[in-house]
Amino acid sequence: MDMDSILKRAQQFQHQMSEMQEELGGRTITSTVGGGMVTVTVNGKFEVVSLQIDKEAIDPNDPVMLQDLVVAAVNDAMKQAREMTQAELGKLTGGLGINLPGMFG
Repeated sequence: MDMDSILKRAQQFQHQMSEMQEELGGRTITSTVGGGMVTVTVNGKFEVVSLQIDKEAIDPNDPVMLQDLVVAAVNDAMKQAREMTQAELGKLTGGLGINLPGMFG
C-alpha cells in the first residue's frame, strides 16, 4: 500500500466512526431495577436522558435504598450502552478486536 491509499482508508474510517457516533447518540437503552421502582434511560453518548422514580421508592427514612437503586439502574444502563457501542464498533472494524479507548465511554 502506498501512503495515499493509507491516508484515504484512514479518512474513510474516521468518517464512518463519526457517522456511527452520531447514529448511536440517537439510540437509547433503558434499565429498570427494584421491580420497577427506578428506571433510567441513557443514549449511545452515555448521557442520562431520563430518570423515573416510583413514589413508593421515596422513603425519607431510608434514602440509601433509593440511592442504591439509582446507582444500580444507571450502572446497568451504561453497561448495556457500552456493550451496544462495542458491538457496533466490531461491525465497523470487521471483528478485528480493535479497541479505541475513549471512543465510547
